[in-house]
Amino acid sequence: MTVNENELSPRPPEYAPRRKSAAANVGGVIVGGGAPVVVQAMTDTDTADDLATAIQCADLFRAGAEIVRVTVNTPRAAAAVSKVRARLDDMGIGAPLVGDFHYNGHKLLAQYPECARALAKYRINPGNIGKGEKRDPQFRAIVGAALENEKPVRIGVNWGSADRDLLSQMMDANARKKNPEDSQTVLRAALVQSALLSARAAEEWGLAPERIIVSCKTSRVPDLLAVYRKLARECSYPLHLGLTEAGMGLGGAASSSAAMAILLAEGIGDTVRASLTPAPGASRADEVRLCCSLLQSLGLRAFSPQVTACPGCGRTSGDFFRRLAEKIESHIARRLPEWKSEHPGVENLNIAVMGCVVNGPGESRRADIGISLPGGGENPSAPVYVDGKKTAALKGENIPEEFIAILEKYIRNRYPSAGEKQNAKAEKRN
Repeated sequence: MTVNENELSPRPPEYAPRRKSAAANVGGVIVGGGAPVVVQAMTDTDTADDLATAIQCADLFRAGAEIVRVTVNTPRAAAAVSKVRARLDDMGIGAPLVGDFHYNGHKLLAQYPECARALAKYRINPGNIGKGEKRDPQFRAIVGAALENEKPVRIGVNWGSADRDLLSQMMDANARKKNPEDSQTVLRAALVQSALLSARAAEEWGLAPERIIVSCKTSRVPDLLAVYRKLARECSYPLHLGLTEAGMGLGGAASSSAAMAILLAEGIGDTVRASLTPAPGASRADEVRLCCSLLQSLGLRAFSPQVTACPGCGRTSGDFFRRLAEKIESHIARRLPEWKSEHPGVENLNIAVMGCVVNGPGESRRADIGISLPGGGENPSAPVYVDGKKTAALKGENIPEEFIAILEKYIRNRYPSAGEKQNAKAEKRN
């Protein structure tokens, strides 16, 4: 699967220009270099269970993930990676797999060459790649595997696993200053320094700049903003965004969205991941849907038709409005895979589902297609607007089904399939 620049809407003029970076090819998905911001996700299965891991990778891909990362921490996990890749290929899913290596990546990549080949990228952390004299040889071994297999590497520094030796050196140097900086500032600088020193070492050992992606993740929004702004000023590597541990539920979603939205609006960031803690029984794919929604709300990507729906108030008495909105959202979710296959461009569609006369008609006219309930009991007719013009007035309990039928017809006409285009041309010739 290749993400290309044609999928990227023009950058909204109120945003800063996109930061210039190298372009890394991750299994056919372009990261950086002006390409669209890429959505990533990570599995939480035991990678040694290749069936369960492949199923979760597929779920994440279908939810919108364009790159999926798996843990490679044991010999059994490394041996299973090529099986996961084969299962995904059998499913017709070409999503690139990234191997997440800590502590023993140099050994696993050497001992399991089929794993090294099956992965589209290696993710390593300078803070736990090795201590003292072991660090450089072990790091160089991973770079060697990347060179041998022509793979990119993400050098990912994390707040909770920073390079302790480097941090100690910088803290000591700061303490000797006449006017030392606070420890938080030094820690932020150490994260950036760790990432850039490692990236430049990888370049010295032969890894091209376009095969290096960098991240410096923290768990707090202000720290993330400061670190990535500094990182963006000091390098041209593609940058992966995300809080290390965002948290659960609305709090985690709010933190991830706040941090990434600000940076993306400033032109910083080439890939994103929302590291949400799933509630028991919740879908892992929620982190993917959040990223897709974030990018779409910023106008940077389009993944699904955008539904504008009012929150409801005292004017939208009863629950008819809510049931209408829910039915339309459910219909879109159910039909979207088929729509995207048969009607290219449908993800750019704007739909309005409004609940009363205050904003309803105006929002519906501005959408591609919209419906505006009258509120106040919702018994009178509900006007439908298509391309800014009122085309129908629906009444009764079948309003949802009738509007959905109008929506389906609109999609067929506006985004015709290849066969429908051929039929239309044939009719014109005749």
